[in-house]
Amino acid sequence: MTTKERLFALLDAQRGSFVSGEELATALNLSRAAVSKAMKALRQEGYAIEAVTNRGYRLSGECDILSEQGVKKYLNQDYQITFAPSVGSTNTVLRALAEQGAPEGTVVIAGEQTAGRGRMGRAFYSPAGSGIYLSLLLRPVNADPRQTVTLTAAAAAALCQAIEAVSGKNPQIKWVNDIILNGKKISGILTEAAFGLESGVPEYVVVGVGINACAPEGGFPPELAQIAGALWDSPMPDGKSKLAAEFLNRFWQLYTTGGPAAFLEDYRRRSLVVGKDVTVIAGGRETPAHALGIDENCRLLVRYESGETAALSYGEVRIRV
Repeated sequence: MTTKERLFALLDAQRGSFVSGEELATALNLSRAAVSKAMKALRQEGYAIEAVTNRGYRLSGECDILSEQGVKKYLNQDYQITFAPSVGSTNTVLRALAEQGAPEGTVVIAGEQTAGRGRMGRAFYSPAGSGIYLSLLLRPVNADPRQTVTLTAAAAAALCQAIEAVSGKNPQIKWVNDIILNGKKISGILTEAAFGLESGVPEYVVVGVGINACAPEGGFPPELAQIAGALWDSPMPDGKSKLAAEFLNRFWQLYTTGGPAAFLEDYRRRSLVVGKDVTVIAGGRETPAHALGIDENCRLLVRYESGETAALSYGEVRIRV
């Protein structure tokens, strides 16, 4: 750990209480000047650290800055985490690491994306300070090309469970990758796989998650204001770090416990589209249909107006009012 990371860990362990500069210097085996330099670096990153003469330093109990150290303290296992305040796209960064041989369980987390990507080639609004942008690398054994659908569904179920655990709120899933709360999208999931040319199976899979933890300063852009929402109206103490860690904990449990059976019933229970009339958007076409259910491979079962039925493993749906 760097000096800055060690200092944050000490302040965070006594969050809301003052710690003298002398205590910090002794615990870190550093000079007071080195502690002051690291403290300045933390403040420049946005941490609310109060300094009072003869009392020392105090990390605000209301602080909600996303950080590697903040996430790690809530994790059930070790991950190789790369954290950056801002990146173009966490999926893009992680895919580059995967090509360099990064192991399964490598995670990229950012507080902002300047080129965030969603499904269907869309941009994903990823402002600084209000969201969690996270990508996780998987290297499934005996992978099936269709597994990206089940991994996306597992991520959706894990994220809903994490949101409930951290906030007490009950989100729903709009097949296959949107998390909806109070009628608005608060999260999207983008799963990407790299396939071997000879084997035709995934060599690795990147699961990317973008979460609107709280409303951005100034609100959402006009084109998103009617469809985008946030988990909280304002920042919650350590909320982003808790939610990021809770998602990783729950997803890993689902991923390692043996296929869709571990989460399928929960995923079905949270479905926003089953039983409703929808428009299927795939291959550049929009086709009216009725959503019948979710099969054992997490495909959406639909019946078209012609009477024909299908099991969808790609595309998206829009609920018809």
